[in-house]
Amino acid sequence: MHKPSHGAPLAAPPQVHLVQDVPGYNSWPMIQALGDRLVCAYSRGAAHDIGEGVRGVYARTSSDGGKTWTGEVCVVNDPDFGEVTIGKGLDETGAMLLWVRAWSAKPHHDLYRTVDGVTFERFATPALSPMPMQITDVFKVPGAGLMSLWFAGNYQADRKNSWGVLTSKDGGRTWTQRTVEEGLEKSDWPTEPSAAWLGDGRILVVARTESGGKCQFQATSVDGGATWKRTKTNIEDVSESTPSLIFDPKTGLVSNYYYQRGRRLLKRRVVKADWIFDHPLEWPEPEVLAEGNEPRVYDAGNVNACAIGATHYAAYYTGSTTDTAVLVASVPAPAKGMA
Repeated sequence: MHKPSHGAPLAAPPQVHLVQDVPGYNSWPMIQALGDRLVCAYSRGAAHDIGEGVRGVYARTSSDGGKTWTGEVCVVNDPDFGEVTIGKGLDETGAMLLWVRAWSAKPHHDLYRTVDGVTFERFATPALSPMPMQITDVFKVPGAGLMSLWFAGNYQADRKNSWGVLTSKDGGRTWTQRTVEEGLEKSDWPTEPSAAWLGDGRILVVARTESGGKCQFQATSVDGGATWKRTKTNIEDVSESTPSLIFDPKTGLVSNYYYQRGRRLLKRRVVKADWIFDHPLEWPEPEVLAEGNEPRVYDAGNVNACAIGATHYAAYYTGSTTDTAVLVASVPAPAKGMA
């Protein structure tokens, strides 16, 4: 049996840059490469509360790898809803798509589109049932069009938890929803999933757990998302922590970024995608990239990552119960490791 290939250890700590300096609970960032420009969209309110009417979505752009950022623009801030950034990606033309959850007694999800990271157009508001708690990053699947994963539930032990797939064949204007698993116990419920298209019909997914257990889920598809197999991984230094995957087809490596809440650590695990696809219990040990400063466990985390060339950018947030900051770590993409 071959051991997994993975990237060499970091030669130096990554650079960590501040995305914004506006007072408030800045959180749940989504970062996307738009050509050679970074776009970071995030949500700001008064506390860790997704439904507060003062919560809106904002964005900044960077043309120098995250070192400096343009002035903040407001994507949406409707006082009747709490708006939260929940997923990002690119359409077939290279424009950025951004999923925004609008939460109230009558929640919905809006898809925004931008070609410059400054002006955002509300592009779609799909009618969905079950209503997802979140729709995650947009990625392309040949033959299926655009795809996002979703999960729905109430975080209770009542088997009302589910997850599934959204697909669009018209660039994101309309979406078809399909449930993969439903009636799940909270302990079996994969949430906030991140996906990587590997080619040849294969999709690799990692997702967080809401049960308090210390693991990530892994799900795989060999037929472009038509059917799925789900299991647990050996990643035990996470609990209720959002992952973000980047796959590099040139090296065959997949990077799994996440934030270890409680320990205040931004981490990355790198492995050969072909290996880990069938060996979910063989994720190698992590690299520690950065450390947060939050005094409370849940005022941090929610990593979202993207790549420009040979550099990865991982956005996350950290702070206190009323004042948090969005940061981005710039780290070299892993080189091909030893087989």
